[in-house]
Amino acid sequence: MEKSKMWLKKNWSTVLFVGIFILLLVSPDAKAWLMRQIISTGLLNSKIEKKSVGKPLEEMNPSISESFTVKDENGKIINVSGLKGKVVFINFWASWCPPCRAEFPSIQKFFEKYRSRDELVFLTVNLDEDLDAGKMYLEKEKFTVPFLFPNGNIPKVYFNGSLPTTVILDKTGKIRLHHAGMADYSKDSFYEEIDKLLKE
Repeated sequence: MEKSKMWLKKNWSTVLFVGIFILLLVSPDAKAWLMRQIISTGLLNSKIEKKSVGKPLEEMNPSISESFTVKDENGKIINVSGLKGKVVFINFWASWCPPCRAEFPSIQKFFEKYRSRDELVFLTVNLDEDLDAGKMYLEKEKFTVPFLFPNGNIPKVYFNGSLPTTVILDKTGKIRLHHAGMADYSKDSFYEEIDKLLKE
């Protein structure tokens, strides 16, 4: 017993580190918290492509002919190609995905700030196999973003299998941001980019 106490006194920091490591391995919420700290630095954020000057935008960023549809809880179907004239924020996520959990509070803040803007549409597309798991996650965290799920296949130009993935379409339906991985969407610099996109 005395040897154990001595060992603990000498190695308390190792025991603490191992405990934290085990917690991060088994708890999705702990992983999400750590990842949230990383994305809050803004180092993982990508930029919205600027509208080209000189060359036509079509040459810089060709039109996307593929579209897809999503469905809400009430069965309403939304076709992405029918949203031209609006800026569209699309986020593909799943409740079991720690990076998705890490960035979701920032998506909620972004949604709250812009939800009254008719010219901006939020498509937060849940990819859980069990849709109830996604709904329960949003309810548990008190997130109010739209709960949508795919109504068929999603073209690879939008989603290639990496979670989370965020795509922003401009008012002409062109992809101006395609970001695979987590990011912080509650930064003022991101809001400034969205405001510029809304004015185009």
